[in-house]
Amino acid sequence: MHILTHRKIVEFAAKHPNAARALDTWYRTMKAATFTNFGEIRAVFPATDLLKENVFVFNIGGNTARLVAAIHFNRQMVSS
Repeated sequence: MHILTHRKIVEFAAKHPNAARALDTWYRTMKAATFTNFGEIRAVFPATDLLKENVFVFNIGGNTARLVAAIHFNRQMVSS
């Protein structure tokens, strides 16, 4: 998947070092993946909730942080 807002993730990780490793893992996993639906995301990230259509909340690092992202499965794009 193509992640549009990596800068925001890096900035947050710099301010919150306790979440940095988990955010990096999330980023690398998402970048390498090709998800086609919520079920596939949930299989990899079980602590993920659907907020509204195509908007997901990921619990990062055992609930250290939450990442809200819009995922466009047809274009394989993620923005947070």
